[in-house]
Amino acid sequence: MSLAFKTVGLIGKPNHQGANLTLVALYHFLLAQGLTVYLEERVAQTVDLTDVKTLDLVDLGKACDLAIVVGGDGNMLGAARVLSRFDIAVLGVNRGNLGFLTDLSPENFEQPLTDVLAGQFKTELRNLLEISIHRHGTIKSSNSAVNEAVLHADKVAHMIEFEAYINDEFVFSQRSDGLIISTPTGSTAYSLSGGGPILTPDLDAMTLVPMFPHTLSSRPLVVSGNSEIHLKVADSNDAHLQISCDSHVILAVMPGDDIFIRKHPRPLRLIHPPGYSYYHVLRNKLGWGSKLY
Repeated sequence: MSLAFKTVGLIGKPNHQGANLTLVALYHFLLAQGLTVYLEERVAQTVDLTDVKTLDLVDLGKACDLAIVVGGDGNMLGAARVLSRFDIAVLGVNRGNLGFLTDLSPENFEQPLTDVLAGQFKTELRNLLEISIHRHGTIKSSNSAVNEAVLHADKVAHMIEFEAYINDEFVFSQRSDGLIISTPTGSTAYSLSGGGPILTPDLDAMTLVPMFPHTLSSRPLVVSGNSEIHLKVADSNDAHLQISCDSHVILAVMPGDDIFIRKHPRPLRLIHPPGYSYYHVLRNKLGWGSKLY
């Protein structure tokens, strides 16, 4: 059988017993298919395998044409921010809770993975965000996000003040607990909890969702994915502010800083096994009703 992939990287959740068992099973399964297999070096130290090839996440992205992430959506997000830089397909095995981004079951991965290796899969290009913090005209920090970038104070329930511009055009000023800027992938994550809309992954769009705004007229806003969002943080803010990227990476923000958020130039190449349906995932994860007839 001709295989669609030759070199596979395995990424997991270090020191997680269930994920480690799945990684070992995947490793032996993939070797039996005649594939070259690398383990991400952090997790390789915690699994019961010997004489394995290991790489750090960046080198794994360079060397492999398929990465399989074992864990929850959080593990997928962390890996995706790095792997999106490379031309690598990414597939998830769910060892977490919700699993919006991780398709395969750890108990029954063999048949769908066999199909994927044979070239039977669906590809989605998931947009990421690129975030940069500017201070006095100089970039102080930057990072990327798969789900969302959140501007907020470092204190709980603390009001902040800022202006929002889209493509250099003033849109609104706001006093609120913060603002969530989300990709379609992130529309089922923190943004959804904040009252934002669900966007299907094929949309080239971003959402701006206010967090506890101090006016009832503030509402979520959906804009083109090619927009540049510019947040001007008011000098009057008396708290230390932050931009949180996927709840993993924190960028410090000072009063008077400028925050620029745009679509990252490199999307994540997420693949799904045959029969995947985004609407089925929504029904299953969100508890929507089944067909009446």
